[in-house]
Amino acid sequence: MRTIILLIVYVVLVLVAGLPILFFSFLTHRPEPLLALVKFAMRISPAVLGLRLKVFGRESIDPHKNYVFMANHLSFLDGPLLFLVIPQPVRVILKREIFRIPFVGIGMKMVDFVPVDRRGVKGGKKAIQKAAQLMKERGYSFLIFPEGTRSRTGEMQAFRRGGFFLALESGAPIVPITVKGTFELMPRGSFFCRPGQIEVIFHPPVSTKGYTPENMPELIELVRKKILTGLEHK
Repeated sequence: MRTIILLIVYVVLVLVAGLPILFFSFLTHRPEPLLALVKFAMRISPAVLGLRLKVFGRESIDPHKNYVFMANHLSFLDGPLLFLVIPQPVRVILKREIFRIPFVGIGMKMVDFVPVDRRGVKGGKKAIQKAAQLMKERGYSFLIFPEGTRSRTGEMQAFRRGGFFLALESGAPIVPITVKGTFELMPRGSFFCRPGQIEVIFHPPVSTKGYTPENMPELIELVRKKILTGLEHK
């Protein structure tokens, strides 16, 4: 029932505020009002869904610096909740099919979300280069799920290298994030969310200085271990 209520709220927001704000942002080339609406929608979601958020370690993040945030991926809830609790505005890399959704795709392009063609290496490389350029020129941070997709079992999967190439190319530190509880409340394949507690743990930033594509496996393992430490801690 709570999920249905939230969907109704979102539909009302889109019809009453979303489309006018999208039109305004399109005409003025200002994405800020659109981002503010998305942030507002994320802010009311936990209350409507009955989610209790506990955030740890955020004080180690400088809100004036840009980072590549990397988190484990358990549920559809992860992205919206991290968008809410990360202290600075973040951008994401999404499969290009999402950008074909009417109005949604326009909005994503306006706020500099980056599309990726996942059918080949070339498409992924192009998306990483675009994201790195945005980080350098506009100071954005990016949120990456290095597993690439949501876990089917609740166990952390192998990490892909794309997000680490982004960190190396941009020179930004990596912030490992552990998400706990979302799998139990809304596992992959579930449409409805149950109320409950979710924990988000920000680990200290990991510098990418001294790392290259050749020794990238060491960086991947370091970040993976930090996220796992949060999952194992009770």
